[in-house]
Amino acid sequence: MKNRRNRVLVTGGAGFIGSHLCERLVERGDDVICVDNFFTGSKDNVDHLMDRHNFEIMRHDVTFPLYVEVDQIYNLACPASPIHYQYDPVQTTKTSVHGAINMLGLAKRTGARILQASTSEVYGDPTVHPQTEDYWGNVNTIGPRACYDEGKRCAETLFFDYWRQHKLEIKVIRIFNTYGPRMHPNDGRVVSNFIVSALEGRPLSIYGDGLQTRSFCYVDDLVNGMIAMMDSDADFTGPVNLGNPSEFTMHQLAEMVIEKVGSTAGVSKHPLPADDPKQRQPNIALAKEKLNWEPTLALDQGLDRTIDYFRKVLA
Repeated sequence: MKNRRNRVLVTGGAGFIGSHLCERLVERGDDVICVDNFFTGSKDNVDHLMDRHNFEIMRHDVTFPLYVEVDQIYNLACPASPIHYQYDPVQTTKTSVHGAINMLGLAKRTGARILQASTSEVYGDPTVHPQTEDYWGNVNTIGPRACYDEGKRCAETLFFDYWRQHKLEIKVIRIFNTYGPRMHPNDGRVVSNFIVSALEGRPLSIYGDGLQTRSFCYVDDLVNGMIAMMDSDADFTGPVNLGNPSEFTMHQLAEMVIEKVGSTAGVSKHPLPADDPKQRQPNIALAKEKLNWEPTLALDQGLDRTIDYFRKVLA
């Protein structure tokens, strides 16, 4: 008898990362339900999947319960860039916390395995570098970023409490800076900001001294890690860091984008936003050991692909 295909729910499935995940799951033959309220997601991101027999899309807000029958749940629903999650901070916290409760309740009812897309933001402005999964973080609980940071931290708490109390099969990943095609041009993230500014002939905005660091993981590499985590042994819950350990300053990133685009507008300096982390770099030893995963695409190549995407979008 032929094995039944996995029935997979992806919340936030029309977003930047979610759409790439849906695409990969559809390609491998899973039956995929993409759920999104389209606050930051877009139907354009999944338009090419609409005619696939194993893909369906549903407008729904995860702060309300959802009743479907599934085998796996990827919970990605939540605005992920400061400009979007600070627009309605109360709703951002609700999305992380109520959304986690509702999706965990669905997993409990259906017996589904559930993966939480957490974030490197749970480490706050870290005092440990690079960040390992056993680091508890340095987060301002009442700052302008707390709606996202603390919402994701609370979601992790809920996942592990459901695991301990209800024996759910949970998976928790912490996503570090990710970039690639389908990023929103105005999402306020540094890669999209720099590329759009350069293509439009505007100075690239650098905040503070520009020496703060980030690591940038191409979206295809991240999706590989997410699927590897979902399909890993049941006793491995995580949390596990998924990101690229190669570290760059904002000045270095700006110089790379300017050179690739051929911009002559230079950079402009601005004050550093509140609670902006000075360093952000994942230790991915656990992902290598448990998932046999590490990023394969260098920033140089990934930027070329992302710039090509934004050239078409802006045209």
